[in-house]
Amino acid sequence: MVYPASQLATRVAQLGRQISRDFAGRTVDVVVVLENSIMFAADLLRRISPPVVCHFVRSDIRDVKQAGFDRREIFFSQAPRLKGRDVLVVDAVLNTGITQEFLFRRLIETGPRSVRLAVLLDKPGDRRVDLKPDYFGFSVASNYLAGYGMAGSRGWFRNLPYIAARPVQGRRRAVRAGKTRQVR
Repeated sequence: MVYPASQLATRVAQLGRQISRDFAGRTVDVVVVLENSIMFAADLLRRISPPVVCHFVRSDIRDVKQAGFDRREIFFSQAPRLKGRDVLVVDAVLNTGITQEFLFRRLIETGPRSVRLAVLLDKPGDRRVDLKPDYFGFSVASNYLAGYGMAGSRGWFRNLPYIAARPVQGRRRAVRAGKTRQVR
C-alpha cells in the first residue's frame, strides 16, 4: 500500500480547503476527466465549499497510421462552453502532461475567466510539456499505481479505497485459500 485511505482523505480535505479559499465568492465549473479520476473527484467535490457546476469529459488516445507513419491522437468528448467562467480541471494523474495540455487548449478556446488544474498524483519526472498542476495531492515517481479509482491491468482495482503499487504487467499475485502465488 502506497497511500492508505486515511492519508488520501486527509490530503483531499486539505486540497478542498485550499481550492475553497482560492475560489471564495465564485462559482467553480469543475471539469472531471473520466475515468481514473472518478473517486478523487467525488471526494474533492464534497470538500469544496463554493458553488460547483460539474462537467465530465472522457479522453480517448488512439494510435493511428497516417502516410505510413505511426502517430498518437487525442480525442475528447464534447468540451463544455465555459465563457467567462472559473474552471477547475480535475484529473487523477499528471504524467507527461500532453493530454491535459491538449484539453486546456480546447477549454481556453471557449473563453473562460480562469483555468486551473488539480491532480491527485503528480509525476514531474515524466513531464514532456511545460505544465504544472495548481493543486496536487502527492508527487510520485512510480508508474505502477492502482486503486482509488485508478485501474490496474484489465481494469481491476478501481474499487480499492487506497492506492497500491500494482504488479508489473504480466505478473500478478493470486490469493487462494490464504496462500499467495505468482501468476504469469
